[in-house]
Order: sequence, then structure tokens, then C-alpha cells
Amino acid sequence: MPDTPQLAKAEIRQLDADFKNEINPDKWTKVQFNPDSLKVSFANQIAAPAGGGDQNGPQARQFVGAGTTKLAVVLYFDVTQEIPQATLPQDLPDVDDVRKLTQRIAYYITPAGDPPNKPKKYVPPAVRFLWGSFQFDGIMDSLEESLEMFSFEGKPLRASVSMGLSQQRITEFKFNQTNDAPGVTRRGGNAPGTSPMTEAPSGSTLQGLSAANPTSGMDWQSIASANGIENPRLLQPGQLIDLNPPSIKVDVTL
Repeated sequence: MPDTPQLAKAEIRQLDADFKNEINPDKWTKVQFNPDSLKVSFANQIAAPAGGGDQNGPQARQFVGAGTTKLAVVLYFDVTQEIPQATLPQDLPDVDDVRKLTQRIAYYITPAGDPPNKPKKYVPPAVRFLWGSFQFDGIMDSLEESLEMFSFEGKPLRASVSMGLSQQRITEFKFNQTNDAPGVTRRGGNAPGTSPMTEAPSGSTLQGLSAANPTSGMDWQSIASANGIENPRLLQPGQLIDLNPPSIKVDVTL
């Protein structure tokens, strides 16, 4: 019987200053839940020539830069439920504060010390965002963390992190090399809304439904994120759940 394919998890890695080589693997981090979508936008830098206001007819425009490419993504973190050890960094065996997870994302927006030959210059690390065949290299120029739930001791338990990466040029599409097992259908093959929904029996949990449906190839955390389920241990009887949601949606804006 063939093994159930493992769900590809999005990952953030550090690059060198030339955006060529991956460095500092101890700083790499996998997301807890895969994002719902990715938004990629491209923009050229154009300007009207000086003195163009005195001319009749359409104004001429000229390119003044190489343009920009941006990636926007929202990541979710939750320590209220048991977290598989495979998704945790080795130095975080027992997490009771969600910011111990989100600080690994915040590392990539924190400017480093003086780069070689550039005194008094502070720049954040170069970042590579990977998810299956999707790859984006850039600098993290924005990060917003929302803490959404606190324990009795005042420790934050849930967080959403909105981050933006950018490159100061129009970049060509990059495809990370992935190894698909023979005969395995890649996730995202079914159009949204065409997969059959599963009705939750009374007293069921998302963990139990996911375990009983091994053909989905997804862990219960990703299914919870895709269905907007906040408490996977408290499902409403008759609640309809998509156990085979599309794993990735990319929004490209020109």
C-alpha cells in the first residue's frame, strides 16, 4: 500500500546579501499552518518628463527604474493545541507563548550589524520564501503581528503575522524543484467548491476526522486553517468541512 504523501509546508530561509546562496540554516523556520493565499504584485516606475505640461495631447511617459516585485502573505500561529514536534524548532520543545514561534519570523525584519565594507549600514537579512514549487526571494519590508488570545498568566497563545517581501526589480517567475512521488496527484487539482464536504458527527474532532481520511494528504492544522476552524476539538454537529481543500492559491497582480 503506497505511503500517504506528506503535506508540503511553507518555509522561510535566509540568503546571503547577493540573493544567491542559502545561509544560517539554524534561522530557517517552517510555518505552523500553511497560508490561505499568496499575493504577488509587480509595478514599474514611470514618470512624466519635465515640462510636459506645456504640450498638447497625451503626456509622454518614461521608465525611471527597474520596477518592484512584492509578495504579501499572512501566517497563523496557535499554541492552544498540541503541536507536532516535527514542525517545532529543536530549541523549542515545549511552547506556551506564541511569540516564541513568531519571533523566528521577526528575525527577518531585524536589521543586522554592519555588512563588510559598508560601515554604518544596517540592512535586514535577505529572505527566501518557499512553498512547494513556489519561490520568492526578497527583503522583508513590513511585518505586523496581531495577538488574539491570552492565557490566565497573560501569555499570548494565538497570533497572525502579516508580512511583505519585496525586490527592487521585476523578477521572473522562479520554480523551486520538488520531487513528486509517482502516481501522486498534486494538491490544488480540484477547483474550489467541487470537493465533497464531510459532515461532522456529534462529539467529533477535526483531528479524528483527519485521521479517518488519510487520502487527504493534509494535517489537521492545515485543514483547520483552510476551513476557518478556531477550535478543532469542538465541532458543531452537522458542520460541513472540506477535508481536501486546495493547498495553495496565488493572486498575481500586474
